[in-house]
Amino acid sequence: MWLGIAARPTAGWSASVLPPPACAWSRKSGGFGGIGSIPSWRACRLPAKSACSHRCGSCAPCSAVAPMLPGAVPVPDSSPVTAAAAPGATALPVRQQVNRLAWPAMAEMLLMTLTHMVDMIMVGQLGPAAIAAVGLSTQPMFLLLGLFQALASGGTALVARAVGAGDDRLANAIARQAAVATLLFGLLVGAAGWALSPAVPRLMGAELAVQGPAADYFRIIMLSMPIVTLTFVLGAVLRGSGDTRTPMQVNAAANLVNVAGNYVLIFGHLGFPALGVTGAALATAGARGLAGLLLLAWLLSGRRRIHLSLRESYRPQRELLRRILRVGVPAALEQLVMRAGQVVFIRLVAGLGTAVLAAHQIALSVEWLAFMPSLGFGMAAATLVGQGIGASRPEWSEKAAYETRRIGILVLTAIGIGLLFFGEAIVRLYTKDPEVVAMGAQALRIMAVTQPFMAVNFIMAGALRGAGDTRWPLLTTATGIWGVRVLLGYLLAVLAGLGLAGAWMAMAADHMVRATLLTLRFRAGRWKRLSI
Repeated sequence: MWLGIAARPTAGWSASVLPPPACAWSRKSGGFGGIGSIPSWRACRLPAKSACSHRCGSCAPCSAVAPMLPGAVPVPDSSPVTAAAAPGATALPVRQQVNRLAWPAMAEMLLMTLTHMVDMIMVGQLGPAAIAAVGLSTQPMFLLLGLFQALASGGTALVARAVGAGDDRLANAIARQAAVATLLFGLLVGAAGWALSPAVPRLMGAELAVQGPAADYFRIIMLSMPIVTLTFVLGAVLRGSGDTRTPMQVNAAANLVNVAGNYVLIFGHLGFPALGVTGAALATAGARGLAGLLLLAWLLSGRRRIHLSLRESYRPQRELLRRILRVGVPAALEQLVMRAGQVVFIRLVAGLGTAVLAAHQIALSVEWLAFMPSLGFGMAAATLVGQGIGASRPEWSEKAAYETRRIGILVLTAIGIGLLFFGEAIVRLYTKDPEVVAMGAQALRIMAVTQPFMAVNFIMAGALRGAGDTRWPLLTTATGIWGVRVLLGYLLAVLAGLGLAGAWMAMAADHMVRATLLTLRFRAGRWKRLSI
């Protein structure tokens, strides 16, 4: 996005108005590595990093003062809020800022979903045992990634605040701390998962024929866990800074590599042996490794205001990690609560019969594609609200959140209309079984009516997370998933005998309840005064 704050010194500045090349950098109690006390970087106005013994010409805090000098030329950057606060700067309208943040995030989520679908289709050619092996291994993987949501959500909220405040040194310090913590935690989780890989399929209830391939798949995926989690958290940090385009581009490239790797390694093309399920795991791990390396290379290049530098300290800083976890732990618990509730709910549906379960899975895959826009708009809301709070402009954050909600409702309503009229045709793409088609289409019609509430649910939750209020989304998720979806689902689907329709009515009620609770919390305005 366009900003009035430069990412680094440019040739467009008038050298005649700059002071002589003498660094006026002053260290306070924290020095370069301090968190509680940031150096008074506004005193340093060197035009080039080569002239400064502190290399401050290459850092964002040094260059941020440049547009305040006479003759300075503003350049593009990622934060929309500090632009509005900078003297003489012209910020983009809120609607354009929402669109520029949301659509790349939506595209990223959509590409990941489509790639997973292609993945399963290609593995499906190996037979039911292969599909079961990959599916069983994927579920604990998602559960483990939920643990890293603590670092991802905490990093997003804190980086957004720091960028909004124009404090790029703090934002970069947060990125470094999140990266180190993620890498260390990922190594521990990956090693434990690798050691326990033979037991995981048995614990998941896999049949004997599935246990071997599932263990092989899970073992390889666990070896890639450190780089997978690092990619996950670094992408969240970039989104917090307002850059949703780079994670989208990186994941698009990785998804293409994943599909190509599947073709080569699963079926044995281009001279490679046919490795089956093991080949699928290698392709997935390789693609995720590529994504991690691309993100690291981008951040180490220093091309954007949020970057990593090998010259800076990566020693753990207790206070900063505590702030990250204070925001992130409730978000991680929210994911765990949601995943556990979904497991119980799908077991409830499975008890209704094979045809019902098949219709449910088809409808879920369609719904997953449908709520990708909600996820994208939720990410945009988190970034915009966090940056507004950081810039001490909570009223701007509120306006941005409501504008995001308005656009999201319009988009999701349009999707709902499509599901309402074309749901049956979509289900027929998966199966021709008339019983499954009828139940799947009915489920999609129920969810079509709920699309606007789904938009509000994800967007208001994202706005609260961006402000650092991650406890309320945790409470609403626990209430919605367990108190409404699971409990009401049992009452309607089993006791009332409504079958799959009753289960999806409970899902719809879950989204409605969460949307209402989150909206009431946001309107109360307590997030405006929240200190993290």
